[in-house]
Amino acid sequence: MSVPPLSALNRFTEGTLSPMSSPLVAALIALILWWVSTGVILVAVRLADKREGDTGRRLTLLTLPLLGLGAWGYLASLQMDTTYGAYLGFIAVLAIWGWIELAFLTGTITGPVNRPCPSGIAGWERFVRAWGTVAYHEMLLTAALIFVALTGWGAENVFGLWSFVILYFARISAKLNLFMGVPHINTEFLPRHLSHLGSHFRHARMNALFPVSVTALTFALGCWLERLWSATTPADHTGFALLAALTALALLEHWFLVLPMPDAKLWRWMLPAPSTDTTKTPQETSHGI
Repeated sequence: MSVPPLSALNRFTEGTLSPMSSPLVAALIALILWWVSTGVILVAVRLADKREGDTGRRLTLLTLPLLGLGAWGYLASLQMDTTYGAYLGFIAVLAIWGWIELAFLTGTITGPVNRPCPSGIAGWERFVRAWGTVAYHEMLLTAALIFVALTGWGAENVFGLWSFVILYFARISAKLNLFMGVPHINTEFLPRHLSHLGSHFRHARMNALFPVSVTALTFALGCWLERLWSATTPADHTGFALLAALTALALLEHWFLVLPMPDAKLWRWMLPAPSTDTTKTPQETSHGI
């Protein structure tokens, strides 16, 4: 009779896993990277927002090497079937994703629509207007997804690929839920030049997509945990722990949309004071997210 593989936790406690291969360490690293990278982007965007001119665009261009390093690191990780290969693929994808998010928040890559949604707009027209606010950004994310999929499918190390897939579909799900309506929407960290985004989303007690979103994310989390439980190599222990942690964070961010949790406090303390210019148009006031 074959002996079933030990769980990742048992392997670590018995000394067969190195500390960096521990699922607990990998999950903690994923959490820290998520929190720190989000905070750094928000700080950079807040500082750029306080300055006049095209500071945001210059910041995006100055950080362009981050995108290149992310792409290089991702490609380098594909044949690294090791613990550090899993970490490299994960961190490289965060670098790619982070630069694209920075380009969006600085207003460099957004969409052709940069005005609030007029009152009384509904249905397909409202969706088209909302899509127009983020169209170029979504196209860039989709291009990045195609890049990581074409280069990473069938590689020895696919943890970077799956990390990007989680980020991509979780972000689309979150945006659609904001568009369809959720109880709690935070616009505190939106820069002034993106203040019109709030008018394209709405408050609602619930929408039909939210149960589907959380069910899909919960199912994905369960799949990663099952693969982690049956993993037999240090690389798999690390990689599936990173994917499980990232999916759990995406699931938590979805619950933030419907539960009264002070999620903004996670980053507010580290941000510089916002600009005192809070002038809004009547449309912006009546359509806040």
